Amino acid sequence: MTQSPLRIASYNMRKAKGTDRQRDPYRTMRIVRELAADIVVLQEADMRLGARPSALPVDALTAETGLVAVPVPSPVSIGWHGNAVLLNPKAEIVEVQHLDLPGAEPRGAMVVDVDITGTPLRIIATHLGLMRRSRRAQLSALIAHLDERSTRPTLIAGDMNEWSLNVGLGRLAHHFTIHAPGKSFHARLPLAALDRIAIDDALKLVGGGVFDTPEAQRASDHLPIWLDFQHASD
Repeated sequence: MTQSPLRIASYNMRKAKGTDRQRDPYRTMRIVRELAADIVVLQEADMRLGARPSALPVDALTAETGLVAVPVPSPVSIGWHGNAVLLNPKAEIVEVQHLDLPGAEPRGAMVVDVDITGTPLRIIATHLGLMRRSRRAQLSALIAHLDERSTRPTLIAGDMNEWSLNVGLGRLAHHFTIHAPGKSFHARLPLAALDRIAIDDALKLVGGGVFDTPEAQRASDHLPIWLDFQHASD
């Protein structure tokens, strides 16, 4: 039986601080809910200093978004190096790994294996570095990690921090099809497709876009992006 498409969204939420200089986590959570996604990958989901507490109220997250945060080692955060994964409550988590990535600044990735509406899936949430040399090293580390794992339909989502659509992500393009569904930065005047989602051959694209609403233009300096996808055999 053909499965209905799943939706994944990626959103650099900038610690819930908007272009209007207001920090409004409930605004951010409204946008997450409006994305109507089965999976939402967030960047900059935690505050930067100290214990890095969540920038969103953990006790209100599920009620406000309809999604559940994948656990991380910290009791006060929802992210790993700021990367968080929110899932449809019906998703079954199989395994979660938290990776430190190389580079000039601290970066990481969450690798989440789930079964969601009968579809096995591996979700990699990341936020690549500002320097191209660091991004290349980080992508090499992610690919090396995947080479050591069992095969599973896989997607990689996040703020790739790459302005060019033609160069800079070649290491990823050798293994995945990279989708930039539209310009997502800067939210007030989008000029670059920094936010991208890559899918492997086990998955196929159904649709995608940029979530560009007046509230999203104020909520962060990035706009959320989304893709609808399904198993390639469907």
